[in-house]
Amino acid sequence: MRTRGRGFALAGLVVAAVAFGYPFAWLVSASLKDRAHVFDNALLPVPFAPQNFVEVWRAVPLLTWIGNSVAVGVAAAVAATLSSAVVAYGFARYRFRGRGLLFGLVLATMMLPGAVTMVPVYLEWHAVGLATTQVPLWAQNLFGSAFYIFLLRQFFLGLPSEVFDAARVDGAGPLRTFTAIALPLARPGMVVVFVFELRSAWTDLIKPLIYLREPQFYTLPRGLKTVLDRFGQGGESQWEIVLAASVVATVPMIVLFLCAQRYFVRGLVTQHVEQ
Repeated sequence: MRTRGRGFALAGLVVAAVAFGYPFAWLVSASLKDRAHVFDNALLPVPFAPQNFVEVWRAVPLLTWIGNSVAVGVAAAVAATLSSAVVAYGFARYRFRGRGLLFGLVLATMMLPGAVTMVPVYLEWHAVGLATTQVPLWAQNLFGSAFYIFLLRQFFLGLPSEVFDAARVDGAGPLRTFTAIALPLARPGMVVVFVFELRSAWTDLIKPLIYLREPQFYTLPRGLKTVLDRFGQGGESQWEIVLAASVVATVPMIVLFLCAQRYFVRGLVTQHVEQ
């Protein structure tokens, strides 16, 4: 029975892997085909057309858009991770009147759809003269995120209080305790938050569509929208160019997950605390 159960589990994992991996495999294959065979559903790119990637690099400033996405994504991830960690640590390690009510209000903000605050936030950035820059794409994260605050609070609550008591006895202040003890011990959670927010900023299209006007400031999703408008419409649609650009935008996130997989899986599944 145990062997049979493992067989069913393995079969389920294989089916799930194929279901999730097939779209990306199709994307890569289609990006390497000529225009006449893009949608023939064959996984082998025949005829083989790697020049599609050369064409997309020549047609649009893809390298500039990648650099903008890296800068915006890293800034957004760092801002969200640090600000959320500060708030989460306060809720987890300090007792004060109204703590439960304030934490409930923070969680309640997750119920607000993004469309509700979209116009007021834009007006605020417009009032300070930054509505056409990349600043709004990451600076909002300086105020933390309710989901990340909740996630990191759980990590901080799981840390042994004896460690903090020992640090207090040794004369460590609140800032020293937070930076030297709490943050290193919550490293898996910090990595999860960083990867989540980096992926969110990397794939976000709504904010770039609202704030970015000049092509030299475009991030990859906004640039892909330009590629789609240019090559994916009309009678001579060049979908092989659009798909090649999509592969270039997708691969960095896969590499990031592979690099952070150890912390990512540990932080999400086990909430194990490294010491």
